[in-house]
Amino acid sequence: MTMTDPIADLITRIRNAQRVGKATTTCLFSKLGLNVLEVLKDEGYIRAYKVQPVREGISEIIVDLKYFEGAPAINTIKKVSKPGRRTYSSIGKVPRVYNGLGISILSTSKGVVSDARAKDLNVGGEVLCQVF
Repeated sequence: MTMTDPIADLITRIRNAQRVGKATTTCLFSKLGLNVLEVLKDEGYIRAYKVQPVREGISEIIVDLKYFEGAPAINTIKKVSKPGRRTYSSIGKVPRVYNGLGISILSTSKGVVSDARAKDLNVGGEVLCQVF
């Protein structure tokens, strides 16, 4: 079965697992999903992730969620760009999340990066999601 939006599925699985207090969650494998998880790990929103093969040609990603004093490290995470309505932003118009306390994750020509890294690289791109 094919999936239209694997990033929306990844975000929803993380959000749902943190709402019930799970330590880990599993997601379907996608290269874009790995890149988004790498940004979340670098920014300190998740502990780690690893790819685990299920059977030949099929893998899943196990995400180790992060909590601080019992509260999830991610308060809100939402998808911005959707399959029916892509959202692109130039470097000067990247949306600020909670006045700079959160991050936007962008897919740029230099790879999937956070908004601060995109400003350092001076590139804009598709705004995938926002995290606080």
